[in-house]
Amino acid sequence: MKIIFFGSPNDAVQLLDSLITAGHEIAAVYTQPDRQVGRGLTKQATAVKIFSEQCGLETFTPVSLRDDEEEFARISNIGADAFVVVAYGRILPPQILDIPPLGVINVHPSLLPLYRGPSPVSTAILDGQSYTGVSLMLLDAGMDTGPVLAQSLPINLSGRERRGELQTRLFKESKSLLLDVLTQLDLGTITPVIQDNAAASMTQLLRRSDGEIDWTTSAVYIERMVRAYDIWPGTFTTWNGKNVKILESQLIDGPTTNPGEVVLNSGHLNVSTGDGLLEIIQLQLEGRQAAMAPDFVRGYPQINGVILGN
Repeated sequence: MKIIFFGSPNDAVQLLDSLITAGHEIAAVYTQPDRQVGRGLTKQATAVKIFSEQCGLETFTPVSLRDDEEEFARISNIGADAFVVVAYGRILPPQILDIPPLGVINVHPSLLPLYRGPSPVSTAILDGQSYTGVSLMLLDAGMDTGPVLAQSLPINLSGRERRGELQTRLFKESKSLLLDVLTQLDLGTITPVIQDNAAASMTQLLRRSDGEIDWTTSAVYIERMVRAYDIWPGTFTTWNGKNVKILESQLIDGPTTNPGEVVLNSGHLNVSTGDGLLEIIQLQLEGRQAAMAPDFVRGYPQINGVILGN
């Protein structure tokens, strides 16, 4: 099958690779433009761009596909049978969705209609879900509202998953589903299933401010934040006018004091919340390297008794 692939992060690379290995013709790859990263603002290509160019594939990085007649013509003239979208990070406009005769297949890391939108993995962790999964759907003009082509079985969660590792696991789970769906689409033996909009839930685009801890909430919720906001936007608080990233934490039993108050106990860095006690395992003070809590406490014993977030 002749395919145009749309994707950006490393998790999308494994699906692109599986399509190539299965013998599909990747006529073009679209990915996000290079971004400036680090203090030196060095330009960095997406993982998909790096892999695609290594494979000798035609690779394009438009800022947007909306109202771009040149890209529309290019995509139309390729004559692809289907498009495959895996965490592209850009919305495909309706005129692009109408091009391929077999449709635009999107890999979405949730069991639709649950967790439509841009942050399904983070939100599932934040909600304390006991399971999740992955769906393949045909894109339409709505936000993840198109008919479902296939879904994984529910994937049980232990309650210790971090966003990055869970997302990788879900996209890995979608490999065989994607290849099977493409075969069935080619044969005309698949029946898309319309989503139940009444059962749908939405997620929102994560902002930097979402990661700031409100210590009056529960320890359970804050511990979930640390795992759900892994990589982006991160989970943080403030101390002496500086940000402190909370990189790893766990729930513990014990008496609480004021929300946000630090209590040191034999090298352990515990923080009271509005409901329960949270132990900080790893953290990073602004301008410093990440440190395990015992090492941090040895360097900053004065943190004992302070109220974080003030």
